[in-house]
Formats: sequence, structure tokens, C-alpha cells
Amino acid sequence: MELNKYIDHTLLSPEATEEQVDTVIKQAIDNHFHTVMINPYWVAKTHQALEGTDVVTATVIGFPLGATTTAAKVFETEQAIKDGVDEVDMVMNIGEMKGGHFDKVEDDIKAIVKVGHDNGKIVKVIIETALLTDDEITKASKIVADAGADFVKTSTGFSTRGAAVHDVELMSAAVAGTNTQVKASGGIHTPEEAEAMVKAGATRLGVSHSMQVIGKE
Repeated sequence: MELNKYIDHTLLSPEATEEQVDTVIKQAIDNHFHTVMINPYWVAKTHQALEGTDVVTATVIGFPLGATTTAAKVFETEQAIKDGVDEVDMVMNIGEMKGGHFDKVEDDIKAIVKVGHDNGKIVKVIIETALLTDDEITKASKIVADAGADFVKTSTGFSTRGAAVHDVELMSAAVAGTNTQVKASGGIHTPEEAEAMVKAGATRLGVSHSMQVIGKE
């Protein structure tokens, strides 16, 4: 399986240096990964470095907790777009999801989807499956699809665990028949783990160990 075009090559650690960002950008270009996924601070630099390549720039919004206000998420998204981002991965309001306030969860997502889509950008929504029950994973995935997001994504990589095949299966079933796809992210370290996520229904993979996954490390 050709895994490189599934991969959002990810560097979101708070201590990431400019040198490390440069390395990730070069790896993504050399190996034709789908995106470089970095924190918002690095978007402008990354966008400039990727111009003229087949790799696009992605960043995170409301990361990693999802508990910032909708207005703050909107501002972050607008700033990232000004800086040249192509794709944004927002964190849903997990507390409101757990509290059963589904309208608030959907409104938060819709606000970012509107900004993103008005500017021709891809919007992914991280639901943090580690913190949800199976029923909540299914419900959250349906909310994401109803809100018009392009992807529902498993994890930030900063919670109690990353993606699981079972999560991806639940999410894929929940969004079947919609325009929303599934991104598996967090804890993918081997080609076998990556392929299992794709077979479960993921069409995008968030990977920080990308070189290992494609067998070059």
C-alpha cells in the first residue's frame, strides 16, 4: 500500500524548533506526503517553503483541548488562512459533547467550517475518541458530518491514547453516505498500524513517525 499520500506529516510538540520544522518540511517534500501539519506559529514559514511542491500546509485550531471560545477558534482560523494554510484541524468542544449539548458542539464546528469553506480550505474536526464512549464517537461523527466538515479525526495525540481501529470503524460507519471522510491520528508508528487504519476506513493519517511508517527509518 502506498501510504505517503495518506500522511499528514505532523510536528506539534510545543518544544519544536525551527530546525525541526525545516526537517519535517524537507521530509514531506522528498517523500510526497499529503501535508505538513504544524502549530499555527509555523504556518507562514511552512507555506512559503512548500510553494511549488505537491505538499500542502495544515495547522491545528483550538488545540489540544477544544475548550477555547468559538470566537477564538474563528480568529485562529482566519489568521492561519492569512498566513497561507490549506487545511485546518479544529478540536471540537469535548466538554459540551460529554455534557450532551450537541447544538453547541455543532454550532462551534459550523463556525469554523464556514470560515474554512468560504476561503476554499479543508476543515477537519478532532473529536478525541479516547475521551468518548462508543455511542459518543458515533454521535460526534454524525454531528461533524451534519456541520459540513470535510473530515472527522480521531485524536490530538495529546490525550490518554491515540487512534484505535475500532474508533475508525465506528466513525466510518457513522459518516457513510456523507461527504465527510475519516482521519486517524495519534499512535501510528508502523506500516502495519497505518494500513489497519486505512482498511478500517481512514482516508487520511496523522503521523509524527512518518519516516518509520513508510520504511525509511
